[in-house]
Order: sequence, then structure tokens, then C-alpha cells
Amino acid sequence: MNQSPSVTNKVITWLAATVAVLFGILTIKSGGQVLFGDESYRLAAGNYVPFVLWFNFTAGFIYMIAGIGIALRKPWAAGVALLIAISTLLVFAAFGLYIFAEGAYEMRTVAAMTLRSTIWTVIFVLTYRQLIRRWDIQ
Repeated sequence: MNQSPSVTNKVITWLAATVAVLFGILTIKSGGQVLFGDESYRLAAGNYVPFVLWFNFTAGFIYMIAGIGIALRKPWAAGVALLIAISTLLVFAAFGLYIFAEGAYEMRTVAAMTLRSTIWTVIFVLTYRQLIRRWDIQ
């Protein structure tokens, strides 16, 4: 039995890897500008929440590691994607508590955390199916 991945599986894997790496680069760039750039970036960010900003900035590096692992079809990459998804959801929950406590925030942060949570949950499911589950089935 041929155990090489199908063309569809390769496309799905490369798509997930590309999204992960590009998302990581964009996250590092945008977070880095606010954290280390001049005052104009912080003013443009508005009411940013420091713990969310620092989490997302540092997570950007992990996004790239996960993306490279996915591209190389390494099963551990699915675990990294799961770790990213869970930690993002936990930070999102902490952010929700921060909002509930009447902390200042931007609505775009809610949208961004929703997008991040969704993307990493989808990437985890896809990588699990492509890199882990395929071994269970065979």
C-alpha cells in the first residue's frame, strides 16, 4: 500500500503551512511596531491591551515554527498548533474578563482574537487529520 500523501493532502498541508508562516510574519510585524516602534504606532493602536499584545507578538514566532513543521509534515506540528489554539483561547478568555472588568480596549482586538482562535483551531484540525490521524487509519 502506498503511504505517500495524495495531491489534495499535500495542498491542504501546504496551505495550512503557508497561512501559519504568513500569519506569524504579519503578527510579529504588527505587534513589534506597537511594542518597539515610535509613538505613532502606539497611538494608531488605540486602547491596546498589553498582555494580549505581548502574547500575540511572542506567539507569532511559534506560528512560524508550527508552519515550518507543517510544511515538513512533522507530526509534532499538530501538537504545536493545538498548543497555539488552546493558549489563544485562554488569552481570549482572560481578555473577556478584562473587558468585563471595564478595561479599555478596541473592538478590532475582539475581531482579531476571534480570527486568531478560528484560524488556529482550523489549522489544528487540518494538521491533525493530515499528520496524525493518517497514521491511525493505516
